[in-house]
This record gives sequence, structure tokens and C-alpha cells, in this order.
Amino acid sequence: MTRFVHGGSRPRSFLLPDALDDYVTDTNRVRVVDVFVDELDFPQLGTEGNEPALTYRPSYHPEVPLKIYIYG
Repeated sequence: MTRFVHGGSRPRSFLLPDALDDYVTDTNRVRVVDVFVDELDFPQLGTEGNEPALTYRPSYHPEVPLKIYIYG
């Protein structure tokens, strides 16, 4: 069991022929937020997280809610 919930790959195709990246333009600010948060060193920032119990779902990696918060 992993410590965090991992999202899917954005370039991956879904049931429809379009990929998620096709819906976001190259100049959208969400791409800047994505690169900025990916460059942060989360263990150095003290966000290593906790080990989930065997009966519970793992938490989201701290970068996911941070991206939503900054973009939001």
C-alpha cells in the first residue's frame, strides 16, 4: 500500500480519443502552477505525511491540494 493517492497521467488517452492535455491550452496559467509546484522539495518543507493504517485509504500527496489552492 502506498502512502499517497496517485493521479493518472495527463497525456494518457481516456475512453474518448482526447487526452486531458488537449483541453488545456499551452498558454494557460495552470501549466505554470504545475511546473512551479513540481519543482518544490516537499520533504525539505516538512510534508512527508503519515503512514496510513491498513484499513484506511492513503492521503493525497501534498502537491495535489497545493496546485488546486494556488490555481483556484
